[in-house]
Amino acid sequence: MSTVQVELPEELFALANVSGTPSRSASKLIALELFRERRISAGKAAELADLSLDEFLEFAAQREVPMHYTVADWEQDQSVARKLKL
Repeated sequence: MSTVQVELPEELFALANVSGTPSRSASKLIALELFRERRISAGKAAELADLSLDEFLEFAAQREVPMHYTVADWEQDQSVARKLKL
């Protein structure tokens, strides 16, 4: 996967209260927002955030992001899990 570099104020990460490196924190928050906006499935968000699906769902729950989980989402998550051999 290709990457990009972005400069952000350290204060953003302190206010976001996310553990890990700034890069990993940003990935988790962006993936969470894309999931919240229904632009990607939970499985894809977990993959982009480099988390297991369970870890991502826990992260989403901690941030009170509602679960909008459809049959299509489940099928896509199953496909990602097979791809990742989970």
